[in-house]
Formats: sequence, structure tokens, C-alpha cells
Amino acid sequence: MSIPAIRSTLLILCPLILLAGCATAPQETDASATALSSTALQCPPPNGIPQCADEKLGALLRQPPETGVEAPRGRLEKTGWSALPKWENDDLARALGAFTSGCPVLAEQPAWASICTTATALGARARNAQIARFFRDNFEPYQILNTNETSAGMVTGYYEPLLHGSRTRSARYRFPIYATPQDMLTIDLSSVYPDFKHKRLRGRMDGGKVIPYFSRADIDNGASLLNGLEIAWVDDAVELFFLHIQGSGQIQLENGERLRIGYADQNGHPFRSLGGALIRKGEIRPEQASMQGIKEWTRKNPGKAQEFMNTNPSYVFFKELPGGLSGPIGTLGVPLTAERSLAIDQRVVPLGVPVYLSTTYPGTATPLNRLMVAQDTGGAINGAVRADFYWGFGEEAGKLAGRMKQTGRMWVLLPKGYDSKASLSDSSASTKTAGQ
Repeated sequence: MSIPAIRSTLLILCPLILLAGCATAPQETDASATALSSTALQCPPPNGIPQCADEKLGALLRQPPETGVEAPRGRLEKTGWSALPKWENDDLARALGAFTSGCPVLAEQPAWASICTTATALGARARNAQIARFFRDNFEPYQILNTNETSAGMVTGYYEPLLHGSRTRSARYRFPIYATPQDMLTIDLSSVYPDFKHKRLRGRMDGGKVIPYFSRADIDNGASLLNGLEIAWVDDAVELFFLHIQGSGQIQLENGERLRIGYADQNGHPFRSLGGALIRKGEIRPEQASMQGIKEWTRKNPGKAQEFMNTNPSYVFFKELPGGLSGPIGTLGVPLTAERSLAIDQRVVPLGVPVYLSTTYPGTATPLNRLMVAQDTGGAINGAVRADFYWGFGEEAGKLAGRMKQTGRMWVLLPKGYDSKASLSDSSASTKTAGQ
């Protein structure tokens, strides 16, 4: 396509781009999770009020990049094993299991094939000392640094909730979970503009024009817009809203069956924090903006709940997952492991790699030092030292995830001799990317 033709296309798309965000796997922690910018990360954000992650997208399109190279979002600095706080005290068998679960994807890359073979051969019965030796012999640690050379960032949490629902609509079950609409367009400009490599725009046709896809308010207020796409119906609009934020969940059907659903796509609108909206309007204080605090506010203010939920125009579409999975499917394309899977910004951290995380338990100063695996991404996970900790399934996991907004540091473990700069330029190679 010629440059004039490309720019003509962009002029058509400008209204869509300015209104629609970039669709990525959703896994934001809670409505107060910070949608961090690609520049200097602040922990916590100013005044506790979240900011939007993709405000620069319209400006990028109005001024197409000249260099053809995406601006760095952070960097990896080689360090020694002694820099990782108490890493050998961790239960490394669980970390090894999470790592090998991603090997069917990783092993497609030559740099990882032999390492995956060795890791798999160790098996579940290997002792901690053996596993520690495996990591020391095969990997080198790199500390993740932000663009301003700081090493601290925000660590939030997410989980897999349980909702109650039915395959058919009734007076009790009246809030739909939708599959991906067939009329939603996916627009990929990455082959021409590398800055959009990890961004996919969503829209729909209106006559001869591409316009933004329906927003949350459009969908929730327009009962007939997505008729026929209902996977199931649930009994609580607020729980459904938070299902969209988590990106996956299970539905206990009234006939006794259990349905697992996962992220399929997103409407292209940017994620806006419900917690931030409530804070700005004086409805809650910043310290109340956890998932639990926001749910409590909705119970006390049922008449206002939908109005405030609609301030987040982002809407997630789901797909039914096979039964028998050990966990929800992450961006890497493998089931997530409770307390071992991490959602990261894959423009800095390659998917599938081990990541050592040093942070604290939710709402406390108790150290949480753990070897994790980068297996997921999220719409609010933007920036170098930025992660979402997967706590697992159910109510207890939800309590931990909802309270987690901690400061942390991160180290990536890369194979010896691995080109860390190449990993930043093409961190999504050979991975299955949800929602992109």
C-alpha cells in the first residue's frame, strides 16, 4: 500500500482511533487498578486516581512515526543471582511446574528447546536444590528497569471468579455473557506502523465508514444489539462487570453443571477505572477503591451502579472453554497456575519466561518473594516494572486479588547467551496472543 493510500485510510479511521482503545487481554486487577502509561511509573499513582493507558494513540496516528521503531518502554539490565532476594528459599518445584506448562509453546523457539527438555526431565520429584541448580546453570537474571531507570513498579492481582447463571434467560438470570460479534472489525496496522505491533483496533461498518464498535453503555442499554450471541445469563450485573475485568471465570449453572469461560475479544474502547470514577465524583475515598470496597458501594447505591459502570466503555466478549482445564487460558495459550502465573507487558517481558518477583502480600508489608512465569497480559498492564499476580480461583483468591496494589521489583530469567535486546524487539514471537 502506498503512503498516500495509507494516510487516506488513517483519515477514515481517525474517529475510530480517537474513541477506541487497543484491545488486549483484560486481566485488570480491580476497578482501581492503574492503567499505567508507557513513561515513568509511579507507585502509587498521584492521589490514588488511575490514569488511562492509551491516550497517546490518537496523537501517534495524527503524526505517523518516522523511525519505524517503537519507543522503548523499559530495559533489562544483566545482574547476578545474589541480587534476587532469597530466591532459593522459594518452593521452586511449583515454579518449575508452571514453567514447563508453557514449554509446548516456548520449545518452538530454538533458544528454549533444550532448556524445556531438561526442565521436563527434572520432574515433579526433584528437590529444591536440584531445581535451583537447573536455573543457575541455564539462565541469567536481568533486572527490569523503567524508562526513567527506576526499579520499582506496581503489582496488582487478579483471579478467576465464580458466578451463578443459566443457559436460558429468566427473571433471575437476566444479564448476558456475550460471544464475539461477527460484525466487529479488527484493524491491524502493525505491518506499516511498528508502533502498533501490540495494538489492534476494533470497529464496525456504518455505510462506507468505519466507526467505533458499541460501547458498554450501548450494549447494556441496547438489549437487541447482540441478540443470539449469549453464552449464558447470570444473576448479578456487578459480578458480571468484574468478570470483564478479570477476563475469565466459571459459571455455576442452575442445572448443576459448571461452565468455564475465557477472554475472546474486546470492543476496542479503552479501559476506564470504575474506582477512579467513584473517587473523582466523591463517592468513595481512594483507600476504599479495592474490588471489595467498590462492590460494597454498589450494594449501598444500586440506583447509581449501572451509571458508574458505564463510565468504563470497554466491554469484553467471551468463549466457552473445554472442561477439565487446570486453570483459565492466558495469553501464552496455556492454563494459568495459581500464585505462579504473572501478567506482564510483553513489550518488555517475553511471554513464557521465568520472572522473579519481590513484592509484599496484599495490604501488608510482609515480603512476598516468588519465582513466577510470564504467561498472561492485560489491558492495564502497561510499563516495564508492572505486573498482575494470578491468585487462582474462588472467593479467597478474590479477596487477595481485590486488595493487592503493592510496590515491587522484577527480574527476568533468560537462557544463557540469549539476546535480551532481541527479546524486547520481538517479545511476542511464537506465542498465542489473546485479544490481539
